[in-house]
Amino acid sequence: MDIPIKKKPPVVRYKYYIIAGALFAGLLIYLLATSVGGTKLRYDSENLQVAEITQGKFLDYLDVEGIANPKLTIKVNSLEAGTVERIVADDGASLTKGDTILILSNPELVRVIGDEQDDLEKQRISHEEKSLQMKRKSSELRRTTMKTVYDLERLKKQYHLDKEEFEIGIKSKAQLDVASDDYNFNQKNATILLEELEHDSLMNVIQTDLMQNDLKREEKRFGRSKDRLDNLIVRAPMDGQLSFISVIPGERVGAGSNIGELKTIEEIKLSTKVSEYYIDRISLGLPATITYQNEKYPLKISKINPEISDRQFAVDLVFIDKKPDNIRIGKSYRLQIELGQPEDALIVDKGNFYQSTGGQWVFKLNEAGNKAVRVPITIGRQNPKQYEIIEGLQAGDKIVISGYDNFGEAQELILK
Repeated sequence: MDIPIKKKPPVVRYKYYIIAGALFAGLLIYLLATSVGGTKLRYDSENLQVAEITQGKFLDYLDVEGIANPKLTIKVNSLEAGTVERIVADDGASLTKGDTILILSNPELVRVIGDEQDDLEKQRISHEEKSLQMKRKSSELRRTTMKTVYDLERLKKQYHLDKEEFEIGIKSKAQLDVASDDYNFNQKNATILLEELEHDSLMNVIQTDLMQNDLKREEKRFGRSKDRLDNLIVRAPMDGQLSFISVIPGERVGAGSNIGELKTIEEIKLSTKVSEYYIDRISLGLPATITYQNEKYPLKISKINPEISDRQFAVDLVFIDKKPDNIRIGKSYRLQIELGQPEDALIVDKGNFYQSTGGQWVFKLNEAGNKAVRVPITIGRQNPKQYEIIEGLQAGDKIVISGYDNFGEAQELILK
């Protein structure tokens, strides 16, 4: 006799199908929730950096690297041609204005100046000879004039005596006329000699001045030529550091040739390059600072080169009041160039969130500090340490500013 077999309930018979369907439905719901709803991520809070939004002064400035350079660099040139006889100063030597750098030799120049000195001596001898001739001529003229005047006085007395004798009948009329003619002639001759003596004195004064001027010109010319010998000694044109010497002993150099370079060590400038993005915001006189050995030193922009190269332009800055005592040419220093006055703003410390989010959103913590959710924000200006918050946050809010590379597409962080 056959035994009837009871049928199992549908749940039991299709339990594997039901379990598979439930798993599939659960997976589908999870995927839908992931794509539609916000995902959560558990994260250790100790591995995060959190910053608080504060209301404070925001200073817009640039942080760049500046290199110390001399404010003034001078090319050292030889004023005379010659052969390098001896180099006195070494590369890097600190010099005072007038210190000897090197010595040149030029035998031809020495010979020419010696000839000019001989010519000057001949000129002086000639000047003395002419002066003696003029004095001798003047003496002879004075002596002749003096004799003529004496003779005129004697003839005058003789004429008056002959006139008296004529009046009493001792002298004839012819004898009186001869005496009168001699007197008149000598009187005219004396007048001419006196005028000639006066003219001779004036001519002597003029000619003496001319000869003295000629002699002075020759002496000045010789003095300038003699100074050329001093130019064979190349000296430092100012106080500074000798950067280099480009000649060697025995080398022939021409007049005006560059033989080295001298840099000021008392006046230093800092040179830097700034992104072309700031070219409209950088102007002469903008303040800046460097911090060296825990002390701040103020500077200002003294020169701007508007030419852009590799998307940057060059800027020079000079110290306003004082500079570091041990500042070194060629050394790099961190510069903070201020782009405006401090302004009230919502600010937050910088973090790597900007690189991941583009500054469009951040994770904002709740009051308990155990959860953080995405919130959209708007960032304004930035400096090397802070961002300015325009929208999306308020003072007192706390945000996550690090670790964004590890968050993936999470919409909410559960902090533990």
